[in-house]
Amino acid sequence: MSPGEFGTSIMSNDNVGPVKRLLDALRFSFQGLNQAWRSEVAFRYEIYVLIFALPAAWILGGGAVKRALLIASALLVVVVEMINSAVEAVVDRIGPERHELSGRAKDLGSAAVFCAIMLASVVWLVLLLD
Repeated sequence: MSPGEFGTSIMSNDNVGPVKRLLDALRFSFQGLNQAWRSEVAFRYEIYVLIFALPAAWILGGGAVKRALLIASALLVVVVEMINSAVEAVVDRIGPERHELSGRAKDLGSAAVFCAIMLASVVWLVLLLD
């Protein structure tokens, strides 16, 4: 990754208008999604699951609230995965040596992803078996 690949922080220039700030935020978000897709295998797997989960939620949901819960629980897994990837990137940026706190941060991020997957599984089981 080259310096400046992700641009500067959207908060770095207070003279920027709201439209420019919004467009910059959107661009940075798409850069983050692209980086996650290119560098995170788990993210790609979760997107593949999402490709099937979204239409399934729409078809099997049977109502707006059920559909929203099914979709939100599936999307939450992807959100938590990206946060976990961000934590891992920051830890890796600090240095390659093993450290108890670095290991703890990565383990907690992984546990968060696991909990999000378990939450989504429970939501899907409860709502579809209801």
